[in-house]
Amino acid sequence: MPRNATTSIKRPPVRASADAGSSRLGDFTRPIPIDKRISRRPKLALIAGLLALGVIVAASVAVFVLPIGTWRDQDTDIVQRQAQLDELNRVNAELQAEVDRLGTDDGIREAARQDYGYVEQGEERSSILPFPELSTDLPDGWPYNAVTQIMDATAAGPRPAPVDDASAD
Repeated sequence: MPRNATTSIKRPPVRASADAGSSRLGDFTRPIPIDKRISRRPKLALIAGLLALGVIVAASVAVFVLPIGTWRDQDTDIVQRQAQLDELNRVNAELQAEVDRLGTDDGIREAARQDYGYVEQGEERSSILPFPELSTDLPDGWPYNAVTQIMDATAAGPRPAPVDDASAD
């Protein structure tokens, strides 16, 4: 081996001037002998390559495509949470206004009247209870049928007046 050589791989022979128009790709496109191939089973190599491609595609989908759906769902969640936050802020403002009102002497007096029935000196207290609900479940029979019909008619509201066909001519 000469002194300036850095590899033991043989260099291609110097081309003759007759080969001036030919391509050097001929070296890469000719079949490789079986004993010099990386894999002696091309079908197994093809299956392994397809399997590796499938793993790469699955990983790409998991990393790039699936988070897009989650991202869109988060947008709707944000809108819903913002609506809830706005409602809670409104309720908090109402409660704060009530606290501020109850901080005054008039507010305390009014709350004591409503909640505890507080009466100031010289005032009389009178309680008026609302009327109880009347039973509308009447038995069947002569006097009750007429009452039931009247109650049904008043509950339905006023009926339109009947149209007289004789006056339309």
